[in-house]
Amino acid sequence: MKPALLALALTLCLPACHRDDPQAAAQAAAAQQAADEQAAAAMEKQFDAAVVAQDWHLAKGYADVLLHDHPASAAAARVQPRLAEITAKAEQQKEARRLEALWDYGDQEVKGGHQLSASIYSNKEVDTDGSGEHPVRLIFRDHPEWGRSAYLVLQAGDFDCYNGCKLTITVDGKPHTLAGSRPNTDEAIAMFIVDNKALWKLAKAGKSMTIEFPTKQLGRRSATFEIGGLDPAKLPKWN
Repeated sequence: MKPALLALALTLCLPACHRDDPQAAAQAAAAQQAADEQAAAAMEKQFDAAVVAQDWHLAKGYADVLLHDHPASAAAARVQPRLAEITAKAEQQKEARRLEALWDYGDQEVKGGHQLSASIYSNKEVDTDGSGEHPVRLIFRDHPEWGRSAYLVLQAGDFDCYNGCKLTITVDGKPHTLAGSRPNTDEAIAMFIVDNKALWKLAKAGKSMTIEFPTKQLGRRSATFEIGGLDPAKLPKWN
């Protein structure tokens, strides 16, 4: 028999030989199981490391792959009971990061030091003058010369608050009343919340804040802000 034909015959014979040899088949199955257990254990270590780091999204990813690729492994049996808790924590962490990303923090060098700010846009745009909907911005500012202040900024229209006004501020369903004041300036369409300390306290404790304010063109309007991701440490003098 030619060498090529002999090699082909031997190759074709191997599976049959294994089928005819229970011991070889058992050894092959055991080797495959050991390899699977080793791969599963390695992924479990990555899962455990992500849990220790409290990176729940990454931990869930490792758990999902482990359970999909090695469902019969001992590691999968250990991880499976923890999956529901890890999934819930991953969703909570994802939402927390989304809320944190809504805030923008500024650190600007000005006369006398640094101006620090924390600002957030309304989650929905608001029509404040009849020309269409625009975002409303809430800003907390700490200026070395002017001190601390909190105010709303419009992109269109104007506040009807030049002589002072009352603002209804609802935080997580609970209404509060704070005074507002529109400065007599054309530099920006802004209205200050007079008791800025009270507003800051509400912002630190709440998840959702709706501010109802008077406008010249359309009467009272309201803007809602998802404030739950505020990092108070960014404006340390406010605390």
